[in-house]
Amino acid sequence: MWVAKNNLLVMFMVTVKSIMLKPLTIDVDKNVKEVGLIMKQTRRDAVIVTKNSNPVGLITDSDLIKKVIAKNARPSSLKARDIMSGPLVTITPNDDIYEATKKMKKNKIKRLPVMAKGRIIGIISLSDVARVSPDTIKLLEYKLKMREQPTIIRERFTSGICDYCGNYSPDLRNMDDRWLCETCREETE
Repeated sequence: MWVAKNNLLVMFMVTVKSIMLKPLTIDVDKNVKEVGLIMKQTRRDAVIVTKNSNPVGLITDSDLIKKVIAKNARPSSLKARDIMSGPLVTITPNDDIYEATKKMKKNKIKRLPVMAKGRIIGIISLSDVARVSPDTIKLLEYKLKMREQPTIIRERFTSGICDYCGNYSPDLRNMDDRWLCETCREETE
């Protein structure tokens, strides 16, 4: 999202913690039929699988379809560990949704558990990111495309959006293939 500040356009980065949902966790030994019922009752499309309270995997509605229904398996004879996806790819609550989107794209996944101090505190999905703002999604897609193409440095400085803080700066300088504003350059030195 863009906001006007001192006659400049500044990008407001949305953090993961501002859009994450409370996680639903189940034990690895939970019966898959019970997992499905819990997902139905709570209207969730994903649950985080834990062992001794530590996150070890994820079960999504897609896992139920591909690993149980499509194989004509008996859900009551399977445990959560039998159909969970893992290992978990996680993100921290203070990361921005750009980082979350980048991680999901890189790992070809649609959900990220949110970890803080070694504990699961939330979960974020592509749907959560999309709900924030269609304009934000377009900006994130544009930023991802920019990152995928090799950087050709033709200028020593320019104006634009700082790669570190996301704010507009009339004085960006390239440091280690990242365009940084004066404040961020001072912090990284």
